[in-house]
Amino acid sequence: MLDEILIKDLECFGYHGVNPEEKTLGHKFLISILMRGDFSKSMETDSCFDTVDYSAVCEEVTALVAGESLDLIETLADRIAHLLLTKYEIVKSVRVEVQKPWAPVRFPMKTVSVTIDRGWHRVYVGVGSNLGDSEKNIREAVAMIGESDRVRNVKLSGLISTKPYGVKDQPEFLNGAVSFETFLQPRELLRFLQDIELKLKRERKEHWGPRTIDLDILFYDDQVITEPDLRIPHPEISKRDFVLKPLCELDQYLIHPVYRKQVSQLLEELQASPAYEKTVE
Repeated sequence: MLDEILIKDLECFGYHGVNPEEKTLGHKFLISILMRGDFSKSMETDSCFDTVDYSAVCEEVTALVAGESLDLIETLADRIAHLLLTKYEIVKSVRVEVQKPWAPVRFPMKTVSVTIDRGWHRVYVGVGSNLGDSEKNIREAVAMIGESDRVRNVKLSGLISTKPYGVKDQPEFLNGAVSFETFLQPRELLRFLQDIELKLKRERKEHWGPRTIDLDILFYDDQVITEPDLRIPHPEISKRDFVLKPLCELDQYLIHPVYRKQVSQLLEELQASPAYEKTVE
């Protein structure tokens, strides 16, 4: 259970909205912020250096709201969450509500508001390449992941040469896995990784075919997502030794949220299976 600090209805002034007069005359906004983290040390030391200085937070948020003009309060809420999660390491997650009292619409109402939740999540991504300089491709992709200010604590496993899986008539692969923390939401993360693939000239011509870079979301905390274009955990994890071995290197005790087994146990079971398709020596 995390501790919480709540700032309620901080009055700010800014120039946000789609109407021209909103960007010139400005508007009052009410900002509420719930910050979650382990603040127990401050309870022992009675020191503001061991917690979040909410006075400084109010000053920083007020300055942000008064700054760049935005069309949407959704974007403003995201900017506030981004500020708090990147500046204050002790803050693990935030809830931000932006209220726009008496918004200039044709209907009588007291206020309109947007609320978002953001926090740091542990992610594991499979990396692979078998076109061009595979090691360079992988390391460039991992570097690009780490360059995002919405990502931290990036760790790459060792890279292993593997036989092609599925489509056999193609060059050998270099595979590995990378772990990191991010406050990108699952779909945001998918778009972020696909953008990196495009920058590294990934072409999707053949399923399981050759590629300069492949970035697959393997785990996102213990979330289970089943959608046509987004499945987490990756459905092929338990069948692939070239995925399980790098995962074991990063964290052998990592638990698959569907099978409720450690990745090291899944690897042992795969290798003992009569249907095992070995790709790694």
